[in-house]
Amino acid sequence: MTKLLTIISFSFLLVACEPSRFEVTELVETSPKRTVLKVGTLYGSQTYLNSDQGESGFDYEMAAKFAAYLDVPLEMVPYTHRQQLFAALRNDEIDIVAAAITTTQNRREQFLLGPALYEVNQVLIYKTGTQKPRDLDNLNGDIYVISESAAVDTLTSLQQSHPKLKWQQVYDKDNEELFSLVAKGELLYTVADSKSLRINQRYLPELRGSIVLDDKTDVVWLLRPNGSDRLMGSLLSFWHQQKRNGTLEHLNEKYFGHVKRFDYVDTRAFIRAIDNVLPEYQALFEKHAGDLDWRKVAAAGYQESHWNPKARSPTGVRGMMMLTQPTASSVGVDNRLDAEQSIRGGAIYLQKMIDRLPASIPDSQRIWFALASYNVGLGHVEDARKIAQGMGKDPSAWRDVKEVLPLLQQRKYYQHTRYGYARGNEAVHYVENIRRYYDTLVWVDSQNKQLELMQQQAENDTTGQAKTSANDDKNPEDIVKSAAQ
Repeated sequence: MTKLLTIISFSFLLVACEPSRFEVTELVETSPKRTVLKVGTLYGSQTYLNSDQGESGFDYEMAAKFAAYLDVPLEMVPYTHRQQLFAALRNDEIDIVAAAITTTQNRREQFLLGPALYEVNQVLIYKTGTQKPRDLDNLNGDIYVISESAAVDTLTSLQQSHPKLKWQQVYDKDNEELFSLVAKGELLYTVADSKSLRINQRYLPELRGSIVLDDKTDVVWLLRPNGSDRLMGSLLSFWHQQKRNGTLEHLNEKYFGHVKRFDYVDTRAFIRAIDNVLPEYQALFEKHAGDLDWRKVAAAGYQESHWNPKARSPTGVRGMMMLTQPTASSVGVDNRLDAEQSIRGGAIYLQKMIDRLPASIPDSQRIWFALASYNVGLGHVEDARKIAQGMGKDPSAWRDVKEVLPLLQQRKYYQHTRYGYARGNEAVHYVENIRRYYDTLVWVDSQNKQLELMQQQAENDTTGQAKTSANDDKNPEDIVKSAAQ
């Protein structure tokens, strides 16, 4: 207890001062030769991904900010199993575990736990179309969970009051693989945190959550129990700073704010459209996206027309990107029903919206403001930003402005704005839908690229085997002569 109070007191002292800058030998006291902050993680949509678009993930972004705070380089070290991850921390191979890890009594006994990053519920997962679990004493089969996951501790505790409860630990798969097996019907149940479920429902809409096994559990980072006092002090100070300046709230909104709503029918339809419709137009989205991520333009196109180049609306908008006639003319489109012209025009117009936004809006959020403007008009978005500012909110943060946009439908607010009434609620749903479609496209794109690499590797292996087989039929002198030529 005395040690903990010392750490906390030290951290609050740091909060009152400018952020400390440590020499590497001070950062990790038992590893004076280390020259980077090494953060261990697990692959996952909410933790860490490394794609052609760069590194991403809640834990990655927080780790990058923490490394910058300490003024040392960051090295993310992804592991495939929790056992490897925890062993690496115990063996001083990494400084921190940042992998959407929840608090358990077992982890409190083994490691130092950082401050809470966000809260989750642990829920029992099953497949839609099968019987919904309502009673832990009468399940139709075993629960499969990742070894050394928080679910093991939770189920062990619940077994005291539910003696029939059975589960099996899986050592060679991760959470997303278990999700996939449940979605296919190959496993009946698994356990996961509520945020991970919502994210994965965008790719596997068959997944459902049922019984809440543990609610409001903190997600934290882990540090070694010995030799991490100074690092923990710095982490606490950093956490207070990020909480004060809104970074934690922003990252929570960025990675989890748009997945609260889930529509099974819409998600299934979108995944079918990716398979059956998108291949015809993907090259056009890639060609005309310009500086934008083509998948965001494609997601907007699906929201507008479900990728129907002949779409028409009673309000006068037309085509794949549903352009008005004046907008089409302003971006050089003379045939709105031509798929390529519409995609090119929509991308140009969206980029114009981004360029017209105030410089105070961060680059990472400009696309969401631009999409809202695409839907409801830039003037109404500016009205919402002014209302947000008047309410003490951040007019340059999408998480705040999306809360205010629906107020443009209420007279007491819109009567004092420049552009008046607007369906702000629709604009919010419009943007959040596009964000979900984009998440799904990123996941599918990543899966396709992995498949291509595997196929290429298989082809290379086959070619190599064929060459070896051909050489086996030759005598050694012929092989030498062939190589020389």
